[in-house]
Amino acid sequence: MNVLIVHAHHEPASFNSALKNKAFGLFTSKGDVVQVSDLYKMNFKAVSDASDFKELSNPNYLKYQAEQTNASKDMLFSDDIAAEMEKLLWADLIIFNFPLWWFSVPAILKGWVDRVFAMGFAYGGGKGVYDTGVFKGKKGMLCITTGGPEATYLEGGRNGNIDKILFHINHGMLYFTGMDVMPPFIAYSVARLTDDERKGILEKYENYLINLNTVKPITF
Repeated sequence: MNVLIVHAHHEPASFNSALKNKAFGLFTSKGDVVQVSDLYKMNFKAVSDASDFKELSNPNYLKYQAEQTNASKDMLFSDDIAAEMEKLLWADLIIFNFPLWWFSVPAILKGWVDRVFAMGFAYGGGKGVYDTGVFKGKKGMLCITTGGPEATYLEGGRNGNIDKILFHINHGMLYFTGMDVMPPFIAYSVARLTDDERKGILEKYENYLINLNTVKPITF
């Protein structure tokens, strides 16, 4: 199996990075091939602009989605975008590994989605969405850490139901492009946990990934 981990955390020694490392180690030990896009380490450009294209169809007025569609025809994307697109096409499983920030993804990861899930490549330009999406047959999942405890993310909790919080990511990014969306793995309030508790979460994550093929995707 080909596994792509898109990792968005500044600190290599963080627990979030430990989750990324756990997945990498597990899959490689099984003989799977793993690529990691460590966005902060790569200094990945999050802001979309005209430099995302090697040529512009209209150099006088930047209509970004139109340029994405145009670039998709002859792969006129900048090298950093093209490299991530190749990883997406190659991968059977894509894991998005990040801390929950302001009830969403960190800016660098949102920029990755904006630039890499390009119109004409991941959707649009005659390509389908949802059940007929470009990435149909691929699995996508979120592995996230939170600052707040689990109780605050339950229905009626002060932060709101975690499934509703993640809907715009699971539905609007992963399922929109055709992926089978696996239930997220969530490590709650890791800064407040003991070392033994963190070790237990890593073991739980390993077990989740080992049995991933038996887990049913989310239905929308």
